[in-house]
Amino acid sequence: MKLKIVKDSNQIMRKRSLPVELPLSKEDKDTLDMMLDYLIKSQDEEYAKKHHIKEGVGLAAIQIGLLKRMFVVYFPDQEGNITQYQLVNPQIIETSLKKCAIEAGEGCLSVDNEHEGLVHRAYKIKMKAFDALQNKEIEITAKGFPAIVLQHEYDHLNGMFYYDHIDKNNPNKKLLNEELL
Repeated sequence: MKLKIVKDSNQIMRKRSLPVELPLSKEDKDTLDMMLDYLIKSQDEEYAKKHHIKEGVGLAAIQIGLLKRMFVVYFPDQEGNITQYQLVNPQIIETSLKKCAIEAGEGCLSVDNEHEGLVHRAYKIKMKAFDALQNKEIEITAKGFPAIVLQHEYDHLNGMFYYDHIDKNNPNKKLLNEELL
């Protein structure tokens, strides 16, 4: 099954996703596996070019048209260590006062138009969720880029986009307590 990415112009993207029943159904686990596979393949330059897909580091179920509180992330850090999760019913339980933003701005598989500006996010977060890869409840503490990725995908579950966080009057305004990545 080939996944079709729902664009931000589709009204479903502004809806709040619904909790997923645990234990996971085979259908939900298969969906998460397909979503993770999509992300991994999107980071293969040759594959992505051949299949006309954008590179992604996260994908929420709503982005494939499913109103379910689940998302996947997959990305290597600077040392080449892979961060990957299949998170179900995630909750952000703690955020830092310190902020961060990606200097070049954020992007999204569901957004084709450019939205310039800083997306101010918590520098450090604590999230709890069921991770279908580990088949158990987990708690994640993330800071910097991984924290941004998790918050970006979490926003999708609540019908929000990264550009909703950009100050329309002063899009590149850096906050006092903010680290640019």
